[in-house]
Amino acid sequence: MTNSSTFCPVYRDLEPFTYFFYLVFLIGIIGSCFATWAFIQRNTNHRCVSIYLINLLTADFLLTLALPVKITVDLGVAPWKLRIFHCQVTACLIYINMYLSIIFLAFVSIDRCLQLTYTSKIYRIQEPGFAKMISAVVWLMVLLIMVPNMIIPIKDIKEKPNVGCMEFKNEFGRNWHLLTNFISIAIFFNFSAIILISNCLVIRQLYRNKDNENYPNVKRALVSILLVTTGYLICFVPYHIVRIPYTLSQTEVISDCSTRISLFKAKEATLLLAVSNLCFDPILYYHLSKAFRLKITETFASHKESKAQKEKSRSENNA
Repeated sequence: MTNSSTFCPVYRDLEPFTYFFYLVFLIGIIGSCFATWAFIQRNTNHRCVSIYLINLLTADFLLTLALPVKITVDLGVAPWKLRIFHCQVTACLIYINMYLSIIFLAFVSIDRCLQLTYTSKIYRIQEPGFAKMISAVVWLMVLLIMVPNMIIPIKDIKEKPNVGCMEFKNEFGRNWHLLTNFISIAIFFNFSAIILISNCLVIRQLYRNKDNENYPNVKRALVSILLVTTGYLICFVPYHIVRIPYTLSQTEVISDCSTRISLFKAKEATLLLAVSNLCFDPILYYHLSKAFRLKITETFASHKESKAQKEKSRSENNA
């Protein structure tokens, strides 16, 4: 970073964003805990799509660990060591979650596409053993890309307010950060293409079957596909539109102060959309996992039965 960055107040006025991040965290942690409970209660490991959804849920828990630290730092109440920890660790956890979510949503889309368009044949990617293997490969790949950002030594700088994470990085750290950004953008474009193509093929197939006597099942499948596509577009596309120019502003390629401030605010706003996948994922679990859906149905059905039984007993006692 050049000396010009010292006089450009990029990293301030973040408090309004923190309230929305806090809301996302509360909704997300409740939904993730309930989803974990539902998956544990039922044996879901035999289905390929459930394996991908469980990996997606695991990635969501990484995000729930990171958000409280980010909120504390952005409020400006974090001690200096916690701010360093955020730049080294928890900020990376947010991006690990983001790209794991993108990749596993792509595999879910492929699985649904093959299930609904090629019903008479089972492909290798639909086998649970292959799903477990490819999930392990995905985790390893994403961690190999992101973890060096955590372990590359940082500079010892004087404590000051409104410091950006790039200011802690030495030259090698900044170069690795840039490389990570462009690899991540490549991951986004490739897996976005997979998601959109798979879902378009499924929508076309379902539209052809709209007059089928099995229409309710077709309609439910169509809703789940549209839900995945809509959630993906809302959460991840805006962030990646902003990320390339924002990355250039971090390296002083874009050096105008007002432009850098605007790009940083746009990055924070679109990052908020990206982490909101934490709130949408439990809805996806409900539509995509039969076991998860049955557990929720059983839970609320038993609750209603218990309530009805109590009301019946109370009326009998009053009589």
